[in-house]
Amino acid sequence: MRPRMRRFGKEDDFRNIKNFLREVFLANQRVEFSWQAARLDYWRWHVVKNLHLSDPVENVTFIWETEDGDVVSVLNPESRGEAFLQVHPDTRTKELEEEMLVMAEENLSMEDPEGGRELTVWAHERDELRCGLLEGFGYHQGENAEYQRRRLVDAPIPKVQVPSGYTVRAMMGDDDIPPRSLASWRAFHEDEPGEEYEGWKWYNNIQATPLYRRDLDIVAVTEDGKHAAFCTVWYDDMTNSAYFEPVGTDPKHRHKGLAKAVMYEALSRLRALGALTAHVAGTTEAANELYASVGFDRYLVSRPWTVKL
Repeated sequence: MRPRMRRFGKEDDFRNIKNFLREVFLANQRVEFSWQAARLDYWRWHVVKNLHLSDPVENVTFIWETEDGDVVSVLNPESRGEAFLQVHPDTRTKELEEEMLVMAEENLSMEDPEGGRELTVWAHERDELRCGLLEGFGYHQGENAEYQRRRLVDAPIPKVQVPSGYTVRAMMGDDDIPPRSLASWRAFHEDEPGEEYEGWKWYNNIQATPLYRRDLDIVAVTEDGKHAAFCTVWYDDMTNSAYFEPVGTDPKHRHKGLAKAVMYEALSRLRALGALTAHVAGTTEAANELYASVGFDRYLVSRPWTVKL
């Protein structure tokens, strides 16, 4: 029987989608042909609630399931005008993905500057089925790429000499939240004036995310308590995998090895927890160089395909 599509709407849909992504991740041998559960959480609690880049999850998520209610695929955006196709490898067919593409064009496209509609769908560059479908639907591949990097946690973790004047540790009490928030702002908004900074309360949503662990929210701190670098790691003990998001350094403290130091500290903690794989996405040359130097040397390349509708 062909799976049936319905909109997100049942009370336990989010939990079921999260468990479905775990099943897909394990079926794909811990390779990110679809999202991990951590990315789903991060979308709902940060991208939607803090960044406001997407409509609420329940309004833009579509589920395909069997007559018995087993999820076989999920369609969702991350930002407006995007679509991600999450498909179990055992039930993947050309017909199913065609149906998902049509649904995405009808429901997830956004208005373009000319008054028309456009949609961007992400696909791994070696995915012949999906890339072929997108080309047949009139999509054109973009230049941007997301390098989905991974490494084994039991691979060597070098001991790093932390520069004098800095301490690498986990987040502690509430007093850590304002400097952690400010470091994030400076790391990702270095070209924006300081008066644009809107404060730290957004970090409450980060800490409310189900997979958040304060002991895996690692920071490099100066002697006077300022946060210089950070990495937040989301560990899923149901798949024994970890997802680094975000990783950053305040521009005033760059080129000192602090990003490496916090990532190695996180990897050491993950090893103690029994994690098997760690994952991180790089979209810039600098980020990819950093991640490769920390042992994330295996990767898939996911690229955007865009169509004018």
